[in-house]
Amino acid sequence: MILLTIIYNSILRLGHFPLQWKYALVIMIAKPGKPPQHTNAYRPISLLPLLSKIFERLLITRILEAQPKDEMLPLHQFGFREAHSTIQQCHRLVNHIKESLETKKVCASVFLDIEQAFDKVWHQGLLYKLRKLLPDQIFLILKSYITDRYFQVKIEDTLSQYYPVQSGVPQGSVLGPLLYLVYTADIPTTADTLIATFADDTAIMSSDTRPHRASEKLQQHLNALQTWLDQWRVKVNNTKSTQITFTTTHIDCPQTTIYNTPIPIRHEVKYLGLHFDRRLTWRAHIKAKRQQLNLRVKKYYWLIGKNSQLSVENKLLLYKTIIKPVWTYGVELWGSSKPSNTKILQAFQSKTLRLITAAPWFINNRTLHTDLCIASIKDVIAATARKSRDRNSQHHNQLIAHLYSQPIANRRLQRRWPEDLVE
Repeated sequence: MILLTIIYNSILRLGHFPLQWKYALVIMIAKPGKPPQHTNAYRPISLLPLLSKIFERLLITRILEAQPKDEMLPLHQFGFREAHSTIQQCHRLVNHIKESLETKKVCASVFLDIEQAFDKVWHQGLLYKLRKLLPDQIFLILKSYITDRYFQVKIEDTLSQYYPVQSGVPQGSVLGPLLYLVYTADIPTTADTLIATFADDTAIMSSDTRPHRASEKLQQHLNALQTWLDQWRVKVNNTKSTQITFTTTHIDCPQTTIYNTPIPIRHEVKYLGLHFDRRLTWRAHIKAKRQQLNLRVKKYYWLIGKNSQLSVENKLLLYKTIIKPVWTYGVELWGSSKPSNTKILQAFQSKTLRLITAAPWFINNRTLHTDLCIASIKDVIAATARKSRDRNSQHHNQLIAHLYSQPIANRRLQRRWPEDLVE
């Protein structure tokens, strides 16, 4: 411990990061169902020295003391920040869509896919931004930390040579996410659009009563974004990006472009684990979750089925920890769907509880839920929505604090929204 303290203090004093800690071992893990002879059939995992990661923990506290995250990062960036979740970011999008639908507007939206976001960070550009934000001593340490890094690839028992890392933040590091957020903190915004970012997942929305004007606002933002992308050497994967129009009609907003390439138009998009359809009915999301739940029950049937030797208590524990989280994710948002949609998941839960207990036909579902102390889908939705409102109303980020404080005075649609779930 004493020797480590001496080393860490020396790094802080000299502003030099040891070269031995800059070597990464990349383990290639095969993806299931992919041909092994293709390079994209593997998922690389970067392993860094343990002593390096301990020092990064110490250094990040000093960075945040010199420059707090709330001052370095924009409010719309929710990734890798305390008390900021994917659901809160999705809630912002739902609120914007809700306002558009209730006021007879169309909402033109683009969901962008940043190509190899963490691996393609331009080192010189990152250092330029860090120099303007941080004190000289911390900047010198980070400069030494980023530059002259090397990696070695391991496949089974075979090792490659060492190769220099010429771009990107260190994968598997403690500082990597923060450095990426700082690098993209100045992403352009406009007054006519809403932007939502969670690390590299970016969504841009614009609303108007006329579809072509909504697309014009969106295109102006994309043009500004394109200039920023060129300046900081960030690439967008256009084939994986999506444009969608949220509306209650059959009208689509005119197609937008980036780098003179049209962005594909779809009627459904997946963002941060939630499936958004053009009318925001959540039916596509619930259908996808039901399919995922069926596969998971099939996978663990040997543990929770009638032939399993596990006790009912252990089967319920497996259900609560492995199966239930699949459908509870985002329940405070998609819980506003029609009862006919939520009954799909209620039927699944009742069927699973009956499987776990091997209950005979004359035991009704309400008795099963009561005896096993399992809340119904409806009760879970209400309880989660109340917790979400109480947690978000006191949030220090005003974008989150206003999630439940913007009700529509004169509603046009006869449907529920997330704020209705807490009543």
